[in-house]
Amino acid sequence: MKSRGNLVRLKQFQVNEKRRQLSQLDLMIAEFDRMAAELDAQISIEEKRSGISDINHFAYPTFAKAARQRRDNLNNSRLDLLQQKGAAEAGLSEAEAELEKAEHLENRDARVREAETDLRRAIVG
Repeated sequence: MKSRGNLVRLKQFQVNEKRRQLSQLDLMIAEFDRMAAELDAQISIEEKRSGISDINHFAYPTFAKAARQRRDNLNNSRLDLLQQKGAAEAGLSEAEAELEKAEHLENRDARVREAETDLRRAIVG
């Protein structure tokens, strides 16, 4: 009987890769949150400086408009990343289940090999 060690190692690699991807998504989401918060602060400062906070006002600062657009784009990208994170979490759960199954098969095979060895020893000795 062939050892399933390679299968277990492959599944472990896949689980680790999914965890790494999930970690990267978390880092990107946190970075987008940080950047959006900085833009919010810049928008607030610009609005206070100009004394105009109505974005429909004809004299609303151009910088604040551009910063609002960048912030909105970041928030949209963040929502996309959250969807990707959900898919990555589902993929991780699936990969962990496959790893558990492979480990179970490996353990079962080891017990079978051990039983065969014990039987051979009992027959010979």
